[in-house]
Amino acid sequence: MNPKGSEPRGHETQHPETAGAPVHLRPAEGADVPTLVSLLIRLKRLNEEFDPLLKVRPDAEAKAKEVLASDLKNPSALVVAVEGTGVDAGKVVGVVRAHIRERLFYTPEQEGVILDIYLLPLFRRKGVGEYVLAETTRLLKERGAGIVTAEFPVQNAIAVRFYAKRGFRPITALHARSV
Repeated sequence: MNPKGSEPRGHETQHPETAGAPVHLRPAEGADVPTLVSLLIRLKRLNEEFDPLLKVRPDAEAKAKEVLASDLKNPSALVVAVEGTGVDAGKVVGVVRAHIRERLFYTPEQEGVILDIYLLPLFRRKGVGEYVLAETTRLLKERGAGIVTAEFPVQNAIAVRFYAKRGFRPITALHARSV
């Protein structure tokens, strides 16, 4: 581990107590970007189904590539490749994007914000999402987060239930309208 507590590049974050898990997490690398772009776009298209204000723009793939490239260089960002195990070993089956943000007026001062979590459908409803969330939370805590939040479309009842079941609750709201 490096001094900040995050895993060095190229090392998975699997621990003895998670041995045998259906996936493992590792820091994403530049070579992962094309696959991660595809997964992020799938997530954004899913979000589009929940709310027309989340219409995916035509250049979304290029933007996703830019965002991922920037996040991979940003020490306040966490980009994780979720890899399968067993027959899916080495295959990237999910992505996590998160940032550490300063909470200017509140304590704890550091917030880990989960911006995106996406798993291929085959890996859902098997405890994989819960495992990925727990590992992401652990990684954000190691980076100094004293609170973890998740951003997702409020119309996504699946995400609302998923996070609520794991102890998340709304603390702010973002309201929008077309102009």
